[in-house]
Amino acid sequence: MTKTNVTGIKRIINAAGYSWLGIKAAFTHESAFRQELGLFTILTPVALYFGPNIADKVLLIASLVFILAIEILNSAIEAVVDRHGDEIHPLSGRAKDMGSAAVFLAFIVSALAWLSVFIR
Repeated sequence: MTKTNVTGIKRIINAAGYSWLGIKAAFTHESAFRQELGLFTILTPVALYFGPNIADKVLLIASLVFILAIEILNSAIEAVVDRHGDEIHPLSGRAKDMGSAAVFLAFIVSALAWLSVFIR
């Protein structure tokens, strides 16, 4: 990739475009991302309707966005590892397992947020 010397608002616009391409790639190629996006789609209205106050609503929705963000990072790690080669290597397995663990921890964080709001 060639580094561009774009700065200012043009750089921000370009970055937003690259981000959108990343979201599209995750949706197109990652079934886990699509499933988690479905969960987000179902639970966001629940958070908006049942969240006791605006801070709780934001916490609930942010915890769902957190899962999506970590899933995209996990998918990026997997893509880089897969691009590197097909041979089985302990470091490749470790990288993929750690990415998966990050998604698992994101789910725990989200579950704790939802429990903290609705158990009160």
